[in-house]
Amino acid sequence: MDERIKKEIEEKIVPKYRTRRSACMASLQLIQAQKGYLTREDMEYVAGLLGMEPVEVEAVGRFYTMYNVERPVGRYHIQVCENLSCSLMGGEHILKHIERLLGIKTGQTTSDRRFTLSAVQCLGSCGTAPVMQINDDYYENLTEKKVEEILERLK
Repeated sequence: MDERIKKEIEEKIVPKYRTRRSACMASLQLIQAQKGYLTREDMEYVAGLLGMEPVEVEAVGRFYTMYNVERPVGRYHIQVCENLSCSLMGGEHILKHIERLLGIKTGQTTSDRRFTLSAVQCLGSCGTAPVMQINDDYYENLTEKKVEEILERLK
């Protein structure tokens, strides 16, 4: 693992928490920000650094949809909410529309590695459904037209 990452975890992340293990999520976020995804080796490294069992760190990495475990994602990671509020407001339709626009299925990445499309259970914005998140940005009250405009700007 890169010494800079170890130094940042030890000097900037761990001191923010009462216990070392509480720095798990932030440490995984740091590594993912550098690499774009997390490997099993990355999670084992974090476990060793924080005094945790590897299975504990892997459970965190696989539970939260913000982590991309063992699969690189495209430059733009599109996550479309398909939970109840979004579904009732057309989220599933939006997801299918994006599949058609990009020529990929949910869970796939375009051949140019520009877009990865994922379905997630909740983005916490039920009042503005349907919603998608692209990297760190939220897009709410989606329509087919809005989605087309957003994707066109990113191409």
